[in-house]
Amino acid sequence: MLDLTNKSVVITGGAGFLGSQLALAIENQHPGCHVTVFDRFRDDKRFPNNNLTSLGHFKNLIDFHGHVIAGDINQSDDIQRLRAIDFDYMIHFAAISDTTVLNELLMVQTNLNAFTDLLDLCAEKSAAMIYASSAATYGNTPAPNRVGENEQPENVYGFSKVMMDRFVEHYSRSHPQLQITGFRYFNVYGHGENYKGKTASMILQLGLQILDGKQPRLFKYGEQMRDFVYIDDVVNAHLLAMESGVSGTFNVGSGKARQFKDIVTCLNSSLGTDAEIEYIDNPYTAAYQNHTEADISDTTDKLGYQPLFTLEKGVQAYTDEIRRIHQHNLFQV
Repeated sequence: MLDLTNKSVVITGGAGFLGSQLALAIENQHPGCHVTVFDRFRDDKRFPNNNLTSLGHFKNLIDFHGHVIAGDINQSDDIQRLRAIDFDYMIHFAAISDTTVLNELLMVQTNLNAFTDLLDLCAEKSAAMIYASSAATYGNTPAPNRVGENEQPENVYGFSKVMMDRFVEHYSRSHPQLQITGFRYFNVYGHGENYKGKTASMILQLGLQILDGKQPRLFKYGEQMRDFVYIDDVVNAHLLAMESGVSGTFNVGSGKARQFKDIVTCLNSSLGTDAEIEYIDNPYTAAYQNHTEADISDTTDKLGYQPLFTLEKGVQAYTDEIRRIHQHNLFQV
């Protein structure tokens, strides 16, 4: 059983969706653990696509009681503040996660080069590294998606993530004693994502459309398939990695793809509504992922990962939060 008593964990990107939920879960389940959140936090800067350059939000950490450091992984002076901490685990989420960003230089610098610097820091500390990769590494290749197969990213974000994974393969050979675990997340949704704006899950966005009295909008004819994974399952995957000490790259999903129109069915059932779908043309057909599905067999075999939430159970668990976000107008673009 995982025991984090008197251990120290650093979570980069810890004011974002995944990072904040993991920070809060560790504090709740392991009160003897010291957790440090490192995040750039948001300002008024935006990419040319008008999306915010940082999605970290202080309100994600209102219930957090650990240490908070404002910093940028691209700035060496900020990394020095992490070097002063005697940590046992680094869980690395900090990245440009917006898949529509076209600045290749900035994407590779932030997602790959800064990551290699953090790996060196973990090696200095003999600390485990658990980092965020992505299902975007697979691009639009046939499902089910397996690590090591059909890694053909469609954008520079996916490229930066597959390069992270491949760098780790080489780095691990010279640092065999160091735990380095990468997770390729599929479509994560759940409480804590309302500050992600346009990059928030379709479950949240469609739910808010329905509560607004609008028809939920899907590309024709809602048959595109995704592997939707609930946030609690994602958090559990990290705790399992910390407990096991196993290195490698692993898929984190539900293991079962569902159609987009299934989301509306689940939301109608959970919200008590009968919204009808409005189908629209898909303008992104040239590079659109029509079917993603995580092969989680290796994640199950080596980490003991067993997702607990089907789409139906996840939407049901999320419903009260969707209502709260809608009622208090907490969704920010």
